[in-house]
Amino acid sequence: MEEENEQNDEGEVDSLETLTFEEARVLGSLIEKELTTPEYYPMSLNGLVNACNQKNNRLPRSELSEEEVGRTIEELRIKRLVHRVDLVGSRVPKFQHNAEKELDLIKAERALLSELLNRGPQTTGELNSRANRMFEFDGLSDVDETLREMEERQPALVGQMDPVPGKKERRWHHNFGPPPRVEELQDGSAVYVPAPDERLDHVEEMASEFKELKEEVEALRYQLRELSDQFKNFRKEFE
Repeated sequence: MEEENEQNDEGEVDSLETLTFEEARVLGSLIEKELTTPEYYPMSLNGLVNACNQKNNRLPRSELSEEEVGRTIEELRIKRLVHRVDLVGSRVPKFQHNAEKELDLIKAERALLSELLNRGPQTTGELNSRANRMFEFDGLSDVDETLREMEERQPALVGQMDPVPGKKERRWHHNFGPPPRVEELQDGSAVYVPAPDERLDHVEEMASEFKELKEEVEALRYQLRELSDQFKNFRKEFE
């Protein structure tokens, strides 16, 4: 598989990997558990499934199966963002993220990225209150400064969304995929809507092209049969 995070001659990453919703949830969960429950980290497949599907600190909520999480782990291993760990005396394989090394993230950045991967777009204030369980920031200014440093990196790890109608604050989002949408509910709250999976659009495009090709082949077959019949009739005139 062709890797998207190509490196230049100096070893710096030129572009970020594009993550699916499942990959973002698995990576975000691994980073979160590394920072909140290091005694249970690295994680087993079963533990990671439970972490991905937990009811708190996850938006939108998911019901990923063990098979889906296992398949997602393999995709993240190919992207060098997750690797398997075989501990001495344990028959169960464990998994841990490689974001600290692959993306050059300090602890504060990992805490913020985990929140964005697990909960979607959030304001600086929301990130300050939620990420503090993983890293103790020195208030809103510290969170904002860290986010802006992540935004100024090349490539940028995070970006900002325009305020929703009637609101002033901008929401931050991770850049490991197309910018998501934030829809306002009737009660004034906002809900995170993941961006569509670009691979589905590609599959639909391929299906459409295949259908057109099939129709062209059928048309050529019909023309060939007509030419064959005409040739046979032409030969009969000289027999």
